Amino acid sequence: MTAHPLGNGGRLAAIHGWLLLLPAAVLLAAFTHYPAVATFWHSLFTTPRGNRPARFIGADHYRDLLADPIFWTALQNNLVFAAGTILPSIALAMAMALWVNARIVGRGLLRLAYFTPTVLPMIAVANIWLFFYTPDYGLFDQLRGLFGLPAVNWLGSGDTALGAVIVVTVWKEAGFFMIFYLAALQQIPPELGEAAQLEGASRWQRFWRVTFPLLMPTTLFVLINATINAFRLVDHLFVLTRGGPDNATSLLLYYIYEVGFKFWDQGYAAALTMVLLSLLATVALLKFFWLERKVHYQ
Repeated sequence: MTAHPLGNGGRLAAIHGWLLLLPAAVLLAAFTHYPAVATFWHSLFTTPRGNRPARFIGADHYRDLLADPIFWTALQNNLVFAAGTILPSIALAMAMALWVNARIVGRGLLRLAYFTPTVLPMIAVANIWLFFYTPDYGLFDQLRGLFGLPAVNWLGSGDTALGAVIVVTVWKEAGFFMIFYLAALQQIPPELGEAAQLEGASRWQRFWRVTFPLLMPTTLFVLINATINAFRLVDHLFVLTRGGPDNATSLLLYYIYEVGFKFWDQGYAAALTMVLLSLLATVALLKFFWLERKVHYQ
């Protein structure tokens, strides 16, 4: 008889490794994989009501999506919201991290000021900015009045409401992403920048050729988190706009909430959720397969 290639010691090590992974695997399956499969299953049925049980309808909910104008409006709004929050918040976070990483007076207070919006609940942040946006009495209109400019209904106009919500989100998230960039900058050996300076590189060249490539692992992490946040942040909508005016600020997750808990159509809400999960999974895969190649690890 031939001996097992792993041997008794190898088998025990493999069992030990799987036992160490078991708690995380159970949590991942219970709170990620099972809910996703269950959501897809429920999207194939009607919503049970009273004495009427759920009925299998196959892909009818997904066909209804194609003819739902509010879904397409929410999807378009969410894409605009993502474009307006992801890159600006990352760029602002990187700029703030570079600034507070330098030797400047009051660096500790400046870091605290940048990070403070992060620790505030989103509902509190929304209420603060609701005061800023209030027509006639809000801070922005008070400042406009000093220059003789008319008042603007920032949250009540379809032309400005989504942009106003984007500003709130960027203000809230930039400080959080700054912490990751600040930690990454402090891990970069200063000898690299000094060597580039001796070679005659300008400050911009040192950043673009030395610092930025070494920040790519952090950028990949922040980019994925910013993308997820762009499709899951809806707390401020309940305070600021409730999806209005005329669905101008309705995002996918907020529309899912309305369909599932306001109109109590859980089957259709499950189909909307599957579209959102598929969209996030596609974006994450594209980022990992495309951006991962540009990442430089130390």
